[in-house]
Amino acid sequence: MNWTTRLILIALVAFAAALGGTYAGRVLFAPERQSETELHALLHSELELDAAQEAKIEAIEQRFATRRKALELEMRAANAHLAEAMEVEHGYGPQVTAAIDHTHKVMGEMQKETLEHLFAMRAVLRPDQAAKFDRSVTRALTPEVR
Repeated sequence: MNWTTRLILIALVAFAAALGGTYAGRVLFAPERQSETELHALLHSELELDAAQEAKIEAIEQRFATRRKALELEMRAANAHLAEAMEVEHGYGPQVTAAIDHTHKVMGEMQKETLEHLFAMRAVLRPDQAAKFDRSVTRALTPEVR
């Protein structure tokens, strides 16, 4: 295989990895953000929060926004590492496997911290508000069941 063919092959693998990472990011994070938007609207318009609840929830949301940004950056780095491993191995080898495992770890952290964020907000609510919140979370997590 000549040098030009190798270069083209590497570029194609890198492009495919980038597309795969972008697709995974959209599939994994877009539904979550949509759910967050629905929950945010519910919290601030339908649950009739008092001023103390608003302040507590705003602080919770700001802390999570900072952490989410950090995890999203870590996810981008994990995807770049996966692309590099694919470029090096040109197959499903140990570096690719390790990169996939790291990507899954970051995704798991994002999911865990999102749930911690939801439970922290729920803890601020009165029982009647929490019941509405719970229904909204269930709808967000099971849209295809409805």
